[in-house]
Amino acid sequence: MIKITFPDNTIREYEQGVSALNIAKSLSNSLAKQIIAATVNDISVDANMPINQDATIKLHKWSDKEGKHAFWHTSAHVMAEALETLYPKVKLGIGPAIDNGFYYDIDLPEGKTISEKDFPKIEKKFLEIARGKHVLEKKEMSKNEALNYFSEKGDIYKEELISELEDGTITFYTQNNFTDLCRGPHLPNTGHIKAIKLLNIAGAFWRGDEKRKQLTRVYGISFPKQKLLTEYLVMIEEAKKRDHRKIGKELELFTFSKNVGQGLPLWLPKGAMLRERLENFLKKLQKEHGYEPVMSPHIGQKELYVTSGHYAKYGADSFQPIKTPAQDEEFLLKPMNCPHHCEIYKFKPRSYKDLPIRYAEFGTVYRYEQSGELHGLTRVRGFTQDDAHIFCTPDQLKDEFKKVIDIVLYIFKTLKFENFTTQISLRDVENKEKYIGSDQNWEKAENAILEAVKEKGIKTIIEEGEAAFYGPKLDFMVKDALGRSWQLGTIQVDYNLPERFDLEYIGSDNKKHRPVMIHRAPFGSMERFVAVLIEHTAGKFPLWLTPEQVVVLTISEKYNEYAKKVAYQLNISDIRTLIDDRNEKIGKKIRDSELKRIPFMLIVGENEANTNTISVRKQGKGDLGKMNIDEFAKFINNEVNKELIK
Repeated sequence: MIKITFPDNTIREYEQGVSALNIAKSLSNSLAKQIIAATVNDISVDANMPINQDATIKLHKWSDKEGKHAFWHTSAHVMAEALETLYPKVKLGIGPAIDNGFYYDIDLPEGKTISEKDFPKIEKKFLEIARGKHVLEKKEMSKNEALNYFSEKGDIYKEELISELEDGTITFYTQNNFTDLCRGPHLPNTGHIKAIKLLNIAGAFWRGDEKRKQLTRVYGISFPKQKLLTEYLVMIEEAKKRDHRKIGKELELFTFSKNVGQGLPLWLPKGAMLRERLENFLKKLQKEHGYEPVMSPHIGQKELYVTSGHYAKYGADSFQPIKTPAQDEEFLLKPMNCPHHCEIYKFKPRSYKDLPIRYAEFGTVYRYEQSGELHGLTRVRGFTQDDAHIFCTPDQLKDEFKKVIDIVLYIFKTLKFENFTTQISLRDVENKEKYIGSDQNWEKAENAILEAVKEKGIKTIIEEGEAAFYGPKLDFMVKDALGRSWQLGTIQVDYNLPERFDLEYIGSDNKKHRPVMIHRAPFGSMERFVAVLIEHTAGKFPLWLTPEQVVVLTISEKYNEYAKKVAYQLNISDIRTLIDDRNEKIGKKIRDSELKRIPFMLIVGENEANTNTISVRKQGKGDLGKMNIDEFAKFINNEVNKELIK
């Protein structure tokens, strides 16, 4: 008999060799029908894998992250079988589960192509295979056997992958007549998959290397019920309407230019105004919390980033060093602001009485993202972080961390990001070479975060292996109006950069001590934050933030002078107002203003001009009646104050 410990710490005994599925059946037959994967001793496994020793267990349904991963991983295998059946001699690359579905990279036979018109036949074959309820059988194979198997098939990409694996670690999964190199886990059988939709096709260089062959990447998503697929497709259509690239163009917020370069956004006047208001909002908040503004250059000597560890971490993904006429002198476009802020701290000797010191900067940084990974404002090569670094004593660390949490929560509340989770990202203790610093420093940093969130009463999930290379962090995962999750704000604790830069302060004992550093960015990056905000609001920004709050619409050109008077009075009341005095019918002007998502429309004609009033119309709500100009100005300012109230 073996002992199985459940998440609630209850313990049950089972015969050796029991599977997660059998354990689920012992609890409830209805539960067993929902279980599609399991985590045993913190390792994701197949639900039918035998358990031969005492273990902890978590059972996973479709609703769990781990369940979806197994579901979509299996779906990738089913799609690969369908593609292999429909396109004989196709060569297979890799086919992982991703955040929303799965993909498979394939090398089609000479003369063959796949387009969206082929999706129906691929989906039909996929469902035909899935309905066979084929069991996914796991099998270990020696390296020679594995190489021989794929050599006979002519799968050169699998051979390359296998050549890099250690003998004794190679596993295969077989369903029906299809076998693939894979670690798993997978569904108990393909019958769990009831609905499939292929989403799109893209080119993908083999192993992300632009010098290698470009393969065809087929994306798909699958579900255990047709209803879930239908709901997903409705959400996708809504997401297309909310796409920040589409709305950004319509509202003239930002653009990209091939002449400037991929992934380097250009902010148009309205977008710059929007971004400036976000920055001013945070600057005011930071000033209230004792932050001091600093500025640093866009480049630094290569040695600066070697010292910090960023060159080792980001060097391959950064723009290449800039050589100067001086011998052996090299600069880098900065990948992070923190090394610069460390040097600012070192400007003069520090005392414990000076701490905490809080430096804030909207600093632009650069990463050379692969061209295939660039996506509007959410993935760019040059982006501005709302960065701040707090230098404090170890005794101040927890309180400072909690104060930053308060800032992030206030920002989310003001912008109505009400649905979010917090994730504590720790290092992977099994793979410590990915990180810098001593075990002692990591333990202190991780404990500080764990204690701070506990004292704040914040519910968190813990993810091992997701820490920054220099320290653990608290990440804020925001769900937008469509339920999609985005990682925005982050707070990180760092004992390591102060050591690398030899940062010091004189303590009350008159001895030298090392400060602790908190890295903090509530927005994350201005580019990504604006993109998420656009899609979350569908471009209907809060009144305090929107570039254009009011538009004055004239019934005819006879009232243009009165419209100018209205706009002038509102603008001096700090209400952003423009005039639409085109020679168009008022109905068209209203429709155009609605499409531009301008919150308030003021219609002026003969009656309004004679009575010194305006007819007020709210975007999406209709008429609010007549007001005089001062009355309306007070109304708008009250609305703005309500949005920003603490």
